[in-house]
Amino acid sequence: MAEQIARGVEKHTQCTARIRTVPRVSTVCEKTEPEIPASGHLYATSADLQECAGLILGSPTRFGNMAAALKYFIDGTSDNWLSGTLNGKPAGIFTSTGSLHGGQETTLLSMMLPLLHHGMVITGLPYTEAALMTTQTGGTPYGASHFAGADNKRTMSQEEIDLCQALGLRVAELAVRLAK
Repeated sequence: MAEQIARGVEKHTQCTARIRTVPRVSTVCEKTEPEIPASGHLYATSADLQECAGLILGSPTRFGNMAAALKYFIDGTSDNWLSGTLNGKPAGIFTSTGSLHGGQETTLLSMMLPLLHHGMVITGLPYTEAALMTTQTGGTPYGASHFAGADNKRTMSQEEIDLCQALGLRVAELAVRLAK
């Protein structure tokens, strides 16, 4: 999903996407992740937040809420909150669930709350996006979503791809407008 959203961001000629992840949270207090992951995208940092013109957060759904690793990262952004780093910047959100009724919308709402505290301008997906009216898998006005299936093997539907790209482009367009 993040890669499809990044494609949407980069449809705007003045924007580039930077995909980041967050380290896992361990139940063992002494265990830490290396500073650079063995594979995949780099870990998000405070500098990434300072440098962004817009932010799009994503998380798998965990019982109708964002995953602990993302919550842990967000809980560590007090320096950005105190300095107002994210204030006035656009934000979007996305999620993936194992079932159609797995809490997509509540997960998206849970990610909105800290972004509002940061003073971000939340954008969703308007119903002018045709895929929002025809999807039978994921997609909500709150943000992009994907129905991955209980085994996490369902590929993204064309509507889900379209909505991911639409969210990326929408945040990019708002970032350019708000930066003026």
